[in-house]
Amino acid sequence: MSQYTTGELAKACGITVRTVQFYDQKGILVPSSLTEGGRRLYSEEDLKMMKIICFLRDMGLSLDTIGQLLKEEDPGSVISILLEQQEQLLQAEINERQDKLDRLADLKKGLKDASSFSIKTIGDIATVMEGKKKLSAVHRNLILSAIPLGILQWASILLWILKGIWWPFVVWVVLVIPYGIWATRYYYRNTAYICPQCHEVFRPAFREMLFAKHTPKTRKLTCTKCGHHGFCVETWGGDIK
Repeated sequence: MSQYTTGELAKACGITVRTVQFYDQKGILVPSSLTEGGRRLYSEEDLKMMKIICFLRDMGLSLDTIGQLLKEEDPGSVISILLEQQEQLLQAEINERQDKLDRLADLKKGLKDASSFSIKTIGDIATVMEGKKKLSAVHRNLILSAIPLGILQWASILLWILKGIWWPFVVWVVLVIPYGIWATRYYYRNTAYICPQCHEVFRPAFREMLFAKHTPKTRKLTCTKCGHHGFCVETWGGDIK
């Protein structure tokens, strides 16, 4: 059976001699035998165990946790659960970092599109970015809630044309009016606008918002703070009273 010195074991596992010695001192991996001169000697099983320890360390488990696991009667099942938990933690970190990358990309794009650069410009872009997901949820809710009415609309039109049955279309008209009122007010309550002049986040009067010229991301409004009249950037406004 092969035996390894401290240096040979360290080289085989890609770690330092000092790390091997430290694991011995901590009782995590004690050498199988010692020479007459007191040199540590490790077996094939010790080598396999050291590779497992290194793997668990790479997965982010602490030495104390690894030491306790190796003392268990059935460490395999416990390690499996811990690795699954570690995988979830790492995935959460990846998602968080990806979210930061996406926000950085949005910030760079916003700065490129901005006509002038200033700290207030960055603040405006940051405000839009913070509310981007919530604003997207508002748009998604409006689309999803409109789908049944859209299906009813086309079904009622086809019935009227093909079968001469007109009353489903009347039902659609009766339903679409209160839905339109609800959808408009829901949209109004959950949106706000950023003034390009004073950078105030404001909510305009309902009537002004309803009839203002607009693009997919802007609306021509009068700022409630400085009175500037022009296209203002849409953002989430659900927290504005």
